[in-house]
Parts: sequence; C-alpha cells; structure tokens
Amino acid sequence: MKYNRILLKLSGESLMGEQDYGISPSMLTQYASEVKSAKMKGCQIGIVIGGGNIFRGLQGAAKGMDRVQGDYMGMMATLINSMALQAELEKQGVETELLSGLAVEPICREFSRQRAKEMLKSKVVIIGGGTGNPYFTTDTASALRAIEMEADIIMKGTRVDGIYTADPEKDPTATKYSSLSFDEALSRNLKVMDLTAFALCRENDMPIYVFDMNKEGNLLRVLEGEHIGTIVENK
Repeated sequence: MKYNRILLKLSGESLMGEQDYGISPSMLTQYASEVKSAKMKGCQIGIVIGGGNIFRGLQGAAKGMDRVQGDYMGMMATLINSMALQAELEKQGVETELLSGLAVEPICREFSRQRAKEMLKSKVVIIGGGTGNPYFTTDTASALRAIEMEADIIMKGTRVDGIYTADPEKDPTATKYSSLSFDEALSRNLKVMDLTAFALCRENDMPIYVFDMNKEGNLLRVLEGEHIGTIVENK
C-alpha cells in the first residue's frame, strides 16, 4: 500500500445519489464496500462526512437563522450521516468507532487524538460533529483531524476524477491537473477546500488527493499507488 493511514473526506451531498435530499441506501452500501476493501488490505482509515444532504448552517443563516445555532444543526447533520455509514459498515462486518467533535452520549464518544490513533489500529474511525465549534466547515474538520491522527494524506472523494481548470460538468474544454502545489492552487483560485482547511494542510505538510469516489474500486486503486486523480502538496 502506498498509504498506510488516511483521512477520507466525503461530502454529504454525495450520499444523496440521484435523490434531491437525504441518504441513498445504494450510495451508502457502495461507499461502505469501498472502505471495507481498503480496510481489508490493512489501511488505517478515518472518515469525515459533511452534512449538506440534510442541513447547512450557512443556508440557515441566509434565511435569517442565527449562524451559531445553524452551524450546530449542521454538525448534528454530519452525525446522522456518520451513524448511517457506521451502521452499513457494521452490517458488512467492519468494526467501527464513532467519535465526535461534540459530546453526544450514548451515541458516540468525544474525539481525542489519543483515542482516535488507538482505535485506528483495529477499526474504521468515523468522525462526526465537525470541529465542535461554529464557523468551521467539515473541510477544516478534515484537515484538523488528519493532522491530529498523523494521516499520510487526505483523500477527498468527489464525483469528479480530480481538479480541473474549470468545472468539467459545465465547461467541456476544462483540462485536468495531475498535480499542483498549494501555492499554485491558491494562485489559480481552484476551490479544492476552504481557505482555513487549505492553510492548515499547507502549514502542516498534509497532502490532499482529489479523486472520483463514485467509481467502484477507485479508493483501493489510489491506495495501491495508481494515479487516477489530482494531488495537491508542498513542492
């Protein structure tokens, strides 16, 4: 395996599949199967999932809701997604541990660096609740948790097979980058992660790999060293 310990970042929207809202059972099964295959190869895996398929704090704030309250609601949405993925992984025979930036007993224990690193030795660790603080996205939570658990890399699973010069779903002339430095991604205004997450990764030398998570077998391909996406790293 090229990478022994990873932080897998999944968007909440990816769990919708073809639906307009909520969690698609077929997507949940597919993602759990991908994670199971990687775990069986010996990879230590932490997972952070967004909550955009259920609720976003910024959307609530735009409609007049208190921003802090909205962000906490968004954190709870990430826990719903995390619990769903945990249930599917356990159903497929994969041992898991659900930790959270928010203490939500008895559903999960509060995240700690030591606890996560110990659990990674035997289980897939799913981390919900964002950072536990308002005003921070799950991108930032992913960067923070990856650094804390000393991951080799952040794997950002999307529905696109890497980073392009423009949105390939809107611009057929867009071309794909094979690799980028953090400075190049910033100067070209490429929306890989939000700026706080990006700064954390750059300052702590945490590479980000963007790939198509929806294609069966892709996660294992990347872990085994096949270059099918785009890597952003310090150069």
